[in-house]
Order: sequence, then C-alpha cells, then structure tokens
Amino acid sequence: MRIYDIIEKKRDGEKLTREEIRFFINGYTNGEIPDYQASAFLMAVFFQDMTEEERAELTSTMVESGDQIDLSAISGIKVDKHSTGGVGDTTTLILAPLVASLGVPVAKMSGRGLGHTGGTIDKLESVPGFHVEITSDEFVDLVNQNKVAVVGQTGNLAPADKKLYSLRDVTATVNSIPLIASSIMSKKIASGADAIVLDVKTGAGAFMKELDEAKELAGAMVSIGNRVGRNTMAVISDMSQPLGNAIGNALEVEEAIATLRGNGPEDLTELCLELGSQMVVLANKADTLEEARERLSENLNNGKALEQFKQFLKSQGGDARVVDNTDLLPQAVHTFDLPAKQSGRISEIIADNIGTAAMMLGAGRATKDSEIDLAVGIVLDKKVGDHISKGESLLKIHASTDEVAHVKEKLYESIMITNDPVEAPPLIYDNITE
Repeated sequence: MRIYDIIEKKRDGEKLTREEIRFFINGYTNGEIPDYQASAFLMAVFFQDMTEEERAELTSTMVESGDQIDLSAISGIKVDKHSTGGVGDTTTLILAPLVASLGVPVAKMSGRGLGHTGGTIDKLESVPGFHVEITSDEFVDLVNQNKVAVVGQTGNLAPADKKLYSLRDVTATVNSIPLIASSIMSKKIASGADAIVLDVKTGAGAFMKELDEAKELAGAMVSIGNRVGRNTMAVISDMSQPLGNAIGNALEVEEAIATLRGNGPEDLTELCLELGSQMVVLANKADTLEEARERLSENLNNGKALEQFKQFLKSQGGDARVVDNTDLLPQAVHTFDLPAKQSGRISEIIADNIGTAAMMLGAGRATKDSEIDLAVGIVLDKKVGDHISKGESLLKIHASTDEVAHVKEKLYESIMITNDPVEAPPLIYDNITE
C-alpha cells in the first residue's frame, strides 16, 4: 500500500477503505509519511469530503493512536458534555454539579483556554486551593464518591489529532467538516464517556458563524459518535452575543454560583437546563426530557446542586467558603462602568469582539505561554433587546489597571443601539439526534 495511491484515490472523490485510512493515520503519526504528502491528503479531503463511514473510521483510528481513558470502574452511565466554544460559556461549571446532584456520574477531562478567557480548569483554579493534579485512581474514586470530578487532559490523548491539527493550521484545511468533526470526537471518545451531549455554537462568537454550518458540523459529530458506539446528540445554541453576563474566570465562577442558587442569568440557566436534561436522559436517570428538567430545576431551587458544587470544590482542595462568600475569589483592583452614549434598545453585542476586549484586560491567553489574570473581565448589564437610557451602564469592566481606554473603545465598537424595535435572538435553534 502506498500513500501516493491513497491521495490519488481521495483526490478523485473515491471512498477510502478502513485499511487505507488506518495506513495514513498510523503512518503519519509514526513519522513514516512526510508532511507534504499528509498536506496533500488533507487538501483532498477538504475538497472531496468523506462519507459517514470514512469519518467514523478516521475518528476511531485517531482515538487508537494514543491513550484511551478507562472509566469502567465508575458505576453508572458516564455522560460527557462538549461545547464548541464561545464567550462567557460557563455551562460546565454549572452542569457538572447540577447533573451529578441527580446521581449522574460526571468524569470531566478539561483543558486550559487559549483565546478570550481561560478554560474550565483556569476558571476552577480561581477558587483558592482547587487543583486538578490527581491520579487516575483518585479521579475514579472521587467520581464514585461524589459523582463529579475534573482532571486535566492527558498529554497523549489522540496524538494523531494534535499532529494533524498543527498541519491543518498551516495548510488552510482547518475549516473542513470531516476534519473538524473527527478532531473533536476523537478526544471525546478517547476520554471514555458512554454518552456525549454536544453544545454546538453558532453566531459571531462561534467557530461556525452560520446556522447551516453549525447544523452540518453537529450532524457529522452525532453520526460519528453513534457509529462508534457512543450515544450522542447535539444542541445548536446561539453565540451571537455572550452567554450569560460574565466574561472572565473568577467572574464566571461567581456567576455559576449564582446560577446554582437559582439566581443566574435567564439564558445561561435555560441552556444548562436544556443540556442537563439531555445528559440525564442519556444516563437513564429520567424517562423524558420534561421529567429531567423538572428534577434539575428542583435541585437548583432546593440547594442540592449548590451543595454538590461545594463538595466538588472541597474534594479537590478548593476553598468551598467561596460559595457563601464570593469575595474570597480573586478581585479586580479597578471597576469601571461603560455608559451608553445614546438611548434606545441594544440591537447587537458582537460576542467575539467582547471576548477580545476581555483578553485585552488579561482574562485570556494570546499564546499558550501567556499568564492569565483570574480577576479581570467584563460583566454585561444589558443584553440584546434590552432598553437603555443615555448614561446608563452597558457593562462593568473589571481591570488590574486604570488604563483601559483602548478596551472601552473596543467595547463601544461592539455594542449597537437603535431606536427601532429589537427582538432577542433565539437561544436554542435545534436538537440533532441522528
């Protein structure tokens, strides 16, 4: 078998066999296939696409290229949630304890963020003492005891994906549905969950800006997951404006605590209930989505979800007192209101620009070596569709310096006000189950 023949076959739009896909992935991962031939293969896939069977085989081979997490020692159906990313996406901090409060085991592997704000681990490390440096045995024991734990991603999870992504990044082949879907799903499947709920974002702050693209990606990932034996579904949700109000690590933890008290932003609470209901049903802890939502809502209101969060923090060394006293979280030195320059209704809040402004404050990483300031960020006072009067605060800036003129300028460019009627965008566009 020759890589030349495989490239030629895919270039001409033919379907690759299981053996041909495995020959390519294993050969490239092992260094036997050079970058220039792997680049040609990726470009052929970019233009000719792949069948659902090819996509599933590509993903499975990438999974098998490195470590696979064995969660069989954890009792029950393990359900994972993955978001394609956005601005103010605090759902994991809420969903993990909320779903666990109904007895669903949540064994979460998370990473650090590169971009607008930190990843889930960065946000949790805003809690003094919290750590994810635990052994595999400790991880399993914590999930069995408390139904929830978070650990950092292993360095050898789907190494084929890491190598291919680096090549895609420099060969203009990132934006390919089969390559995106196999990249995301290879890591999720290698993480060991029995079932997967995907939160696929669409809008200005999402990777997939257009709804049709988001639906296509969601369908591709759901198909892959189900074909390789993971019960998988996807929710298509809005990211044209930030989710919730807070953008920034400690600020998002504070918002997560408020949401677990039942006092969170309406959109963030609604999306968590939607995603959580799907997770509970996939875990066989409820017969219907309606039953699951009712039980989740009850645990938001009766304090059980909040207590689960406290126990989760404490079990991984975190200071659980932050739940009752959020002043123990990192606090910014300066806060500034951003007053509206005119009266009207908010017609647009460009999510990715707001995220960039938060990163300019220090809330995110421009490079993987950048230091994050856990205290800084932005908290929105208004969302799309809200009325505002001239001089009223659009948002609050939490900063480590008083030199924020450039950030204010970016924010003013990102929030539009009109005198015309405005409807808030829908939060959830679709659910994809096949």
